Amino acid sequence: MNLLRKRRIALSSLFFLAGLSFASWASRIPDFQQIFDLSEGQLGTLLLGMPLGSLVALPLAGWAVDKYGSRTVIIWGSIAYALSLLSLGFMNSVFQLGAAVVVFGMLGNIMNISLNTQALIVEDNYARSILASFHGLWSLAGFAGAGIGALMIKLNMAPQEHYWIVAGIMVSILISSYNLLYKEEKNTGAGGLVLKKPDAILLRVGLVGFFGMMCEGCMFDWSGVYLKKVVLASPSIVPLGYVAFMGAMASGRFFSDALANKWGKIIMLRISGVLIGIGLVLAVVFPQVSTAIIGFLLVGFGTASVIPLSYSIAGRSKMYSPSIALALVSTISFFGFLLGPPLIGFVAELFDLKVSFVLIAVMGTCITLLVSIKTQIFDSHKSPKKIKATRSLT
Repeated sequence: MNLLRKRRIALSSLFFLAGLSFASWASRIPDFQQIFDLSEGQLGTLLLGMPLGSLVALPLAGWAVDKYGSRTVIIWGSIAYALSLLSLGFMNSVFQLGAAVVVFGMLGNIMNISLNTQALIVEDNYARSILASFHGLWSLAGFAGAGIGALMIKLNMAPQEHYWIVAGIMVSILISSYNLLYKEEKNTGAGGLVLKKPDAILLRVGLVGFFGMMCEGCMFDWSGVYLKKVVLASPSIVPLGYVAFMGAMASGRFFSDALANKWGKIIMLRISGVLIGIGLVLAVVFPQVSTAIIGFLLVGFGTASVIPLSYSIAGRSKMYSPSIALALVSTISFFGFLLGPPLIGFVAELFDLKVSFVLIAVMGTCITLLVSIKTQIFDSHKSPKKIKATRSLT
């Protein structure tokens, strides 16, 4: 096995572990609700700590990776992320847990920026698109984490015992992987922690991610509600909408790289927007179980490559370093994830859930429109070209 493939496998394992860590927390949320006797409203307030921490961490993550390099941030960030997961199981009050959730969210996004910056380096050295496969492993870890969580619950293991095992796995994999990570030269000219303004290109890429994550948020939070209240599916069928979406998104990320290399990233993003629009309209026009689930599958395939390809394009910005560009695009994109689900609720309250889904279908179609507007950097990604490595590595 050559060194480049070893580097890819090592980084893939870290993407998987980052996803496993997040899924391990998510799988035990009902236990925390029971332990601290939280109402739905109180739990919802607690869970806001995760996106709040993620948002706060974005400028910090971009600066840290730009100054110290993605390898250094991944090493220390992975250790901190494992410890923060472990700390969640030892909190004695809801206020302590809330603070720990904020920190966990911050470290999760620091890992997001550092891992994706390192992934861009690996992609450069492969000279072809491979970023989506890393994101596919993160998604796959969600299924694994949910399964492990269910097993731990069945074995009556407390969250802290569960998290000891996951943290131990994370540190073990890090020890075996960190020597294979690329080490960038330090950016000695890096300034302080600042919030930069995206240029017109990064703003457009960020909006692509914004609409993509808005559609993801719609499926995460509302696919089950739609099947229950609009389709009138039986309780046993309701979870299948989410499973169909997640399964399609995770699997789609493993073959979207090959299609992007064959057709070009912009064509893939155009197709993604069309698939999202068609999938949601199908679920609205034909609100039966089979057609709704097929629609959610299409949305899953459509969203699969939006964020990975957006990151890949942003990471080659001529104005900013890859980490700063990723932080800027991630910030814009993340607002779509935050605003999408409540927007659906407000629109559904005024009209109905079908109108909400039509609105999100329009948002998905906007991805196709945004990448179809002629722009030099977008033109450079239209055809499947080899990527030229531009980073100084050791």
